[in-house]
Amino acid sequence: MRMANRSDVGLIRMVNEDRAAAIPDYNGYSLAIVADGMGGHQAGDTASQMAIETVQEQLQAALKPGMDGQARADAIEQAVLMANKRIYEEAMSKEHLKGMGTTVVVAVADPTDLVIGNIGDSRAYLFDPEGMKQLTEDHSFVNALVKSGQLSQEEADQHPRRNFLTRALGTDEEVAVDIVHRTWREHDIVMLCSDGLSGAVPQHRMESILQSDIDLNDKAQQLIDEALKAGGDDNITVVLLENESMTAQETR
Repeated sequence: MRMANRSDVGLIRMVNEDRAAAIPDYNGYSLAIVADGMGGHQAGDTASQMAIETVQEQLQAALKPGMDGQARADAIEQAVLMANKRIYEEAMSKEHLKGMGTTVVVAVADPTDLVIGNIGDSRAYLFDPEGMKQLTEDHSFVNALVKSGQLSQEEADQHPRRNFLTRALGTDEEVAVDIVHRTWREHDIVMLCSDGLSGAVPQHRMESILQSDIDLNDKAQQLIDEALKAGGDDNITVVLLENESMTAQETR
């Protein structure tokens, strides 16, 4: 597996509350995580950092070589639920952290199977020979309106409450984790990102960058640059995971 990880504070914010992890070999799998904290400086920082650290710690203990997709899905769900518990308890115990929360999107992959868990509006996409498709569903106010037919996707993209989440990690004692399990093939690319990227750069432009004949690290940087060119009014984070065998990597 090949991975690239880039994050930028953007052009407006003073602090980067996004956090990410990209580990090519994690107990025999590739692990990618993106978390976009909320609640202001300190609170947002704390929530996203706790999410990354807790999910990594829990999966380190839970992931075993040869696990099937359902077992990996269960491991991701339990890791995210533990992160929710810890963030919620920390927020309730400290006045300056009250109300903090974070999005999280987690991918655990081997060369044939991809398992993703998410809460919030940080997204996972798959780029394959058929094009680019969003794998996760946003837990947001505007997405609920789109699903009910009250807004078009174009209207949702410009809606003043498009960043309002209906589900986040750490804001409630109980939370549900969405899980996606699917196959993928060699040379496919998975992209995890915060809404600083997906909310600023049209999907057709992200797809164009991913299909370009440049290095994976350059693709990640170009995605960040596109969001900055679009105004960079939020923190921007992207993790790319390319399904490439060691043999193919060695010939580069």
